[in-house]
Amino acid sequence: MAAEINKHYLELKESYLFSEIARRIREWQAENPDRAGELIRMGIGDVTRPLPGAVVDAMIHAASEMGRAESFRGYGPEQGYDFLREKIRGYYESFGVSLKEQEIFISDGAKSDLGNILDIMGEKSSVLVTDPVYPVYVDTNVMAGHSIRYALSGEENDFLPMPREDYAADLIYLCSPNNPTGAVYDRAQLSAWVDFARERGSIILFDSAYECFVTGDLPHSVYEIEGAKEAAIEFCSFSKKAGFTGTRCGYTVVPEELKRDNVMLNRLWLRRQTTKFNGVCYIVQRGAEAVFSEEGKKQIEENISYYRENARIITETLDRLGIYYTGGKNSPYVWMKAPFGLSSWDFFDRLLNECRVVGTPGEGFGKSGEGYFRLTAFSTKENTKEAMRRMETLFR
Repeated sequence: MAAEINKHYLELKESYLFSEIARRIREWQAENPDRAGELIRMGIGDVTRPLPGAVVDAMIHAASEMGRAESFRGYGPEQGYDFLREKIRGYYESFGVSLKEQEIFISDGAKSDLGNILDIMGEKSSVLVTDPVYPVYVDTNVMAGHSIRYALSGEENDFLPMPREDYAADLIYLCSPNNPTGAVYDRAQLSAWVDFARERGSIILFDSAYECFVTGDLPHSVYEIEGAKEAAIEFCSFSKKAGFTGTRCGYTVVPEELKRDNVMLNRLWLRRQTTKFNGVCYIVQRGAEAVFSEEGKKQIEENISYYRENARIITETLDRLGIYYTGGKNSPYVWMKAPFGLSSWDFFDRLLNECRVVGTPGEGFGKSGEGYFRLTAFSTKENTKEAMRRMETLFR
């Protein structure tokens, strides 16, 4: 008997979005070698501000500890060190959510856990994702052989689809603030989803990677909603909050109240992590702990304010031009309608060729994304201003 492969991988669509963007940029650079340095990238999901000083200092100190016999640490707890889990627990308390330390699991990022969580779900789970969608939700479920349905979103619902009877599914992925659209659910809207899940025994997989950009009375966590601990798992990350995109650290919250078939999912996830995961390194976790120090919070807020200002520059430009958009105020992403009736890829080409600015075509995030375009606030302020000045020239 020959070894068999997981044939669900063969069902994956080619991940062409960013490879196609890279190809078009290469062709443009080859045709315009003298202007290559003028290119401004507004489509990246990566941050540009460096790690806060408090984080760097904590990591340097932790690295020195690892070089001394009396403070060296080997294997750490797979679910994370208590010192970091306690800081995260305190952070949740700041917006009124009470968690137990054992409900918090430290990871190498939200992206990993959003896929790995499927290990503890049923083999024949049905899945609901919103469209446009962060591709990881779709691809990991294709790999697992799950059936997927889509909650379509657009201008008619401000890119915030709400529950419908035909959206019933075992697993429901929600991302708020949303990637790619930047749209944010308010408390009433999120409550409707929690009630919908509880009534049907569904589990919400709630991606809150961008919660640090939320302002006002919008929820940072799904657990701010009554009953959510019985219906949701939450994933969060230090990537955008503290610039950990290259450092890798995040966390997943699995409440002890969440049970299915009289089984506590918290215990299943603990078993999965202690079997398949060796934990995040001590040095990185000490850096993550510093995120919650007084100096760390101050430095992080400065970085987030910097990106918020970039988003304001983008949205004010779109307001002047009369272009529909979502996001920006409570998200680093601005989801705009492609102007002049252009497709998302045609607008990409025009913005690249005429303005030397790179964004992300909405079509790459699903069929509801066609005709839309994503710009991000993760650039320098100077580049953001210049990119918007160039974009305005298209309308003169």
